[in-house]
Amino acid sequence: MVKLIALYRRPDDPDAFFEHYREVHTPLVRALPGLERLVVDRVTADAFGGEPAYALIAEMHFADRTALKEAMRSEANQRVAEDLRAFAGDLATVLIADAEEVG
Repeated sequence: MVKLIALYRRPDDPDAFFEHYREVHTPLVRALPGLERLVVDRVTADAFGGEPAYALIAEMHFADRTALKEAMRSEANQRVAEDLRAFAGDLATVLIADAEEVG
């Protein structure tokens, strides 16, 4: 399995950010072809104290890199990318990770 992971730094207006993410961005992401699972974590604390660096972490699960590449080339992803740039372009870091269960 491969994941596309989006880390969102803390926005200036958290209420507006979370509302947009839930009402607009999430439905766009769910439309990605080949998306097997979407996990959205709202960060509530830093385990070591202080203000957490991130407000939200989203994991998009795909069967393999081929499925991810097809999703990234899709028209649906063009809409995701446009929305991301518009509401959180300077807040987001997006990573690709190979996932492996251990233990």
